[in-house]
Amino acid sequence: MAPAERALTCLVTGATGYVGGRLVPELLAAGHRVRVLTRSPRKLRGRPWIGRVEVAEADAADAAAVARACEGVDVVYYLVHSLGSGPEFEATERRTAEVVADASREAGVGRLVFLGGLEPEDEELSPHLRSRTEVARVLLDSGVPTVVLRAAVVLGSGSVSFEMLRYLTERLPVMVTPRWVRSRIQPIAIRDVLRYLVGVATLPPDVHRCFDIGGPDVMDYATMMQRYAEVTGLPRRRILPVPVFTPSLSSHWVGVITPVPAAIARPLVESLRNTVVCEEHDIAQYVPDPPEGLLGFDEAVRLAVLRVRNNAVDTRWTGASVPGAPSDPLPSDPDWAGGSLYLDERTRETDATPDALWRVVEGIGGETGWYSFPLAWEVRGWLDRAVGGVGLRRGRRDPSDLLVGDALDWWRVEELDEGRLLRLRAEMRLPGLAWLEFHVERADSGRTRLRQKATFHPLGLLGQLYWWSVSPFHGIVFGSMIRNITRAAEALGERGTQPRDRAA
Repeated sequence: MAPAERALTCLVTGATGYVGGRLVPELLAAGHRVRVLTRSPRKLRGRPWIGRVEVAEADAADAAAVARACEGVDVVYYLVHSLGSGPEFEATERRTAEVVADASREAGVGRLVFLGGLEPEDEELSPHLRSRTEVARVLLDSGVPTVVLRAAVVLGSGSVSFEMLRYLTERLPVMVTPRWVRSRIQPIAIRDVLRYLVGVATLPPDVHRCFDIGGPDVMDYATMMQRYAEVTGLPRRRILPVPVFTPSLSSHWVGVITPVPAAIARPLVESLRNTVVCEEHDIAQYVPDPPEGLLGFDEAVRLAVLRVRNNAVDTRWTGASVPGAPSDPLPSDPDWAGGSLYLDERTRETDATPDALWRVVEGIGGETGWYSFPLAWEVRGWLDRAVGGVGLRRGRRDPSDLLVGDALDWWRVEELDEGRLLRLRAEMRLPGLAWLEFHVERADSGRTRLRQKATFHPLGLLGQLYWWSVSPFHGIVFGSMIRNITRAAEALGERGTQPRDRAA
């Protein structure tokens, strides 16, 4: 990205999300100063750009905190959303947009930028698109010069739309599909979205409007799946549309086949029934197309697949917290409210070095597995998916490296002290709150010690019954886990590479 003519101070909301996490380094490369707004600054630890930005800790719905974050800012990027957060998500999005709009106006911000969705004419909008339209209206009515970029499907490694497309196509050579696979779509590559987002920061104040943005190809979802198969060398898919799939059934179907849980899949599926095609390309007057043109569908897929295969995915849709995921403090935290608490603590010493043991601990989950009865974990994952949970399919962003905030199968990395501590918080559907911790330390004997602790805070009688129903299996599951982790670390020290054996 070429340096901007004038350095601006940009506030990026949603910096832990898919687009926001990629926008920050692009703005820095363009020579701008960046401030990021986040509820959890620790989730940004380990990002390669964290030392170059200012961090404002605030909830986007907290008017006073947002007002402080907007002080001295030239451009505010509004990239937060409440996708899949429940029936009240439209009202939540409107209130949050109003808070940011008011704070921006009072602080004298020079421009608001919002990435929304395309709005088809003469069609009933899905709740998700209707909400995006309402947020755009709030921002445009704020009294602050505003640019709304309206996009359809965003294609890029790690995007939720790309993951849906990828898994549906790769896992189903023959599929019975809903009618929405015939709706017309104009997808756009993430690199072009980022180029537009950076480019509009320096527009003059009199530019106050919506712009449709899309790539050069218009197709339906069925064609997107066929083109994906062709680009990736898969046989042609057989697609059989049927009219009986409701949005609810479709979202559960997507939730079973792909890593995207039904709560997030439903608003996306509902939006796919709409025709989302650009009506204009006026943005090119202000942010010209690159000499080689906008990235086409085939090339966007090829690049995204290449990054996935090379484990070079910068951000993923899983970086954002799952709607409804627990946010209560760990029971060891000072502000914990108390109540029943169950622990399963195990300790094991090993001749492996602390570095070897840590490498195994940090590489747990995903393709490597959990070192304890793979079938049992798979069954538990399927049960979680069946009730609308995230299951095991989210995998991990990187095969060996973790950051605070990363999704790790049905867990999320809550705390990480490199070489010493990995704490995971459960995001599966449970009648309570659960954590899993690994501590790597030196024992008094001089050997390396692994402390493994599972913590469960039950909610109500159901939570109590849940714990006592599964506790007989803990000796098998958690006992084999700590044993196999230490064995893997010892093997790693001997071989110099991490073993892939997941057997108990």
